[in-house]
This record gives sequence, C-alpha cells and structure tokens, in this order.
Amino acid sequence: QVQLVESGGGLVQPGGSLRLSCAASGITLHYYAIGWFRQAPGKEREGVSCISNGDGFTYYTDSVKGRFTISRDNAKNTAYLQMNSLKPEDTAVYYCATLSGPTGWGREWNPYEYDYWGQGTQVTVSS
Repeated sequence: QVQLVESGGGLVQPGGSLRLSCAASGITLHYYAIGWFRQAPGKEREGVSCISNGDGFTYYTDSVKGRFTISRDNAKNTAYLQMNSLKPEDTAVYYCATLSGPTGWGREWNPYEYDYWGQGTQVTVSS
C-alpha cells in the first residue's frame, strides 16, 4: 500500500520558516518526480514546486521563487520543501504527490498527472 505522509506544517509568523517533509512508504521515490501543491480555502489547488527524478531538476511557481527550496533524499525515501520568508498568502494546506515519467511540457503543474497524494499538512502564516 502506497502512502505519502506530509509533516512539518504549523503556525508561523510572517517572515518565518518551515520545512515540510513528505515520507513515502510502499513506493520508491527516486523513480518519480515529486510535486508540492497547496490549496487555500475557496481556491483551486495550485502547484508550488516540483523536482524531477534522475537529474533533480527543480521547478517553482513565480510567487515562491527565491523563498522555497525543494529537495529529496532518496536514501530516506523522503522529499522536502524548505519555506523561508513566509507570507500570509502562503497559508494553505500543502500536499506532496508523485509523478511518473518525465517532467516538462507543463506536466509538473497539472495535478491530474500525479499518481499518489498525501493527506496534506496545514501551513498558517499569521501574526
């Protein structure tokens, strides 16, 4: 049984940092690209970042470039999203997901391309 479990969310003040983790079981992450998505109340799910399998090419949506860093530790079967300089508009439930095959052609931003999803972790940025 495949499971992705996100952790590391919480309440943080603007300008603060959090590191989200995505731990996988029943699946070997290094065969997949890993995406992070988020969904705020009343909004559609949006892609935040993605890291390809193989060469580890990274993608970021414009609003998080320079603030967020995606990484993976294949030995631990875990992916991460380091979030710095957090803003109130980053408040959302964050999800990790796996993508089979190559990234590119916009696949990394399409949630319907992803195979497995975690349950999400809440990130709240507020003073």
